[in-house]
Amino acid sequence: MSAVFSHVLIANRGEIAVRIARTLTRMGVRAVGVYSDADDGAPHVRAADAAYRIGPAKASESYLNVAAIISAARRGACEAVHPGYGFLSESTELARACEDAGLVFIGPGTGALEVMGSKILAKERVAAAGVPVIGGVAEDGTVSTGGDTTIEAASATRDHELLAAAAGLGVPLLVKPSAGGGGKGMHVVRDLADLPEALAAARRIAHAAFGDDRLLLERLVESPRHIEVQVLADQHGTVVSLGERECSLQRRHQKVIEEAPSPLLDEGTRERICAAAREVARSVDYRGAGTVEFLLPAGRPDDFAFMEMNTRLQVEHPVTEAITGVDLVEWQLRVAAGEPLDPGLGRSPAQGWAMEARIYAERPEADFLPAAGTAHVVHWPHGVRVDDALEPGTTVGTDYDPMLAKVIAHAATRDQALARLDRALAETVILGVHTNADYLRAVLARQEVAAGTADTTFLDRLELPEPEVDSGALIAAALTRHARTWTDDLWRRPSGWRLGPAEPVEYVFAGDNSRVQVSGPPTDARVVVSGSIDDPGRRAAIDGSGIPDVVDPCGHWLEIDGLMEKVWILEAQDHTWVRLTGRTTVLTARPRHVSTGARADPIGPQLRTPMPGTVVAVHVESGELVQSGDLVVTIEAMKMEHQIRARCAGIITVDVAVGHLVRADQMIGHVTGPESPQDSDGPSATIHKI
Repeated sequence: MSAVFSHVLIANRGEIAVRIARTLTRMGVRAVGVYSDADDGAPHVRAADAAYRIGPAKASESYLNVAAIISAARRGACEAVHPGYGFLSESTELARACEDAGLVFIGPGTGALEVMGSKILAKERVAAAGVPVIGGVAEDGTVSTGGDTTIEAASATRDHELLAAAAGLGVPLLVKPSAGGGGKGMHVVRDLADLPEALAAARRIAHAAFGDDRLLLERLVESPRHIEVQVLADQHGTVVSLGERECSLQRRHQKVIEEAPSPLLDEGTRERICAAAREVARSVDYRGAGTVEFLLPAGRPDDFAFMEMNTRLQVEHPVTEAITGVDLVEWQLRVAAGEPLDPGLGRSPAQGWAMEARIYAERPEADFLPAAGTAHVVHWPHGVRVDDALEPGTTVGTDYDPMLAKVIAHAATRDQALARLDRALAETVILGVHTNADYLRAVLARQEVAAGTADTTFLDRLELPEPEVDSGALIAAALTRHARTWTDDLWRRPSGWRLGPAEPVEYVFAGDNSRVQVSGPPTDARVVVSGSIDDPGRRAAIDGSGIPDVVDPCGHWLEIDGLMEKVWILEAQDHTWVRLTGRTTVLTARPRHVSTGARADPIGPQLRTPMPGTVVAVHVESGELVQSGDLVVTIEAMKMEHQIRARCAGIITVDVAVGHLVRADQMIGHVTGPESPQDSDGPSATIHKI
């Protein structure tokens, strides 16, 4: 295969940088990477043939630094720059800088970037091309009216004018930043009294994430389905579509599970929506790979409306590649080099079904707060595609997006693809960092997902029961700790020789029903889980002579009453991580005879941070009287905002200011006064991810 370029700079990090490097290597192109101080030695750096440092961990000084990217491309003798997705992937500044430097930007032209980078301009252009759009008000003074292509003048320039315009639109409304994508800064407003706070938050996020705080209001399409179409366009006027993807399984506007094709569309609607997507691409003289996104009522799938166009590769592009056999990155390079599209692209029917699940570093049980830590154990499933940049020893911080990997399953039918994806997630092992892998399996098990009827509000409404601690995980954790202290020395081993009858060793973990009594060696023990000492218990063993100091990447074997199962175990400080039967359990060891009762707090309820991050807004001043639920501080971490609210009335004291960096569980203030409960030891803030 002849190379279209000799050297290409990958202006990104993580799994997408690794994925791009894979195609470049296959095509015989030298892959040149970049990295920040936080990513020194990261997997995406080693996936490249060469990599250049571009700045400190802060994205604005590294991955968003156009000058640093151009400098790295020049130093690496690159002819082209591939931006991946996120960061500068839809940046007109980078596209122009590439042109000025004599580099090829692997993406559309600046005209398409400017129009589609603004949801306001995009709706105008698309409506003029005859594609239906969602009605709303744009703050640059334009109004779009449903599927009507007329654009009327409107006086809506800043917040007070948007508030006035909102009264005419009515609720529910959707507040959207004009720039960017991925649901960042979007807010649903069902009461006009909540609109001022939503506008302020949306502007703040839009300015921080995209450098553009313009907003628009749209009529909210209740319980819609989210369908997107993959398009490819060359520099010779050819535009093709490669089918659609179903992206309705979202949580707070962030996609979680995607599939292709969509189970909702019939062939007639599929042809119409793909034709509309091609028309959208033609309206801006598009070139390269892009995605046109539509919303449609589940009961009327033929009544689709344009939402936005992403002028880049999408996170979920692998499901399209799976059912078409097309390498989208390869065609991005070929189009950028001036080659015409293959006439056969887009003409072959889909081959089977593909589903993708995104694995995030987050804690679903704690309102999906981002998680950080070191992934000491990483084991990926076999027989499916995994796009990742995670390996044993990788440190996951809070500087960048929390997505760790994507697991993609492809099969002949949808049912088979779903089952294969579930099995793959069950075989995925990540210990040391909390992830959403178990949550994804719980979602896949829902009847609505199996039937293909879930809409974009499904996950936000989904309430899953809190899983009970598995007794097998408790036994594995207890045997692991038992193995640490077991010795052949009779005088030093646990439950060694003594006067009177031998006593079992008891291991206690935080939570109810979490006591395990162990008698005998870890390779042939008798265990009783949260039971009476008279309970004869069960025979249990863990393979070998115990858990070695270096974690075995292949896991261990746990035997309970003759049943053998694979188990992965990690001990980190006072935590024991256990992956057993497709579930991860994190147990906290608790010393015996330690009281867990509540302690009086002399200064009243404390406000503590849920994760490391940066304070981006302080909404009250020390000395003010606050009520329960009042917003106190907003913290940004992993490109998301988290609101900390008071949980009781009283006088507030705030110990941080805008720009301060905070640690996880850091006290940032407290409430005192006659109405603050002095004996509370519970959480002092409610966390809202927006």
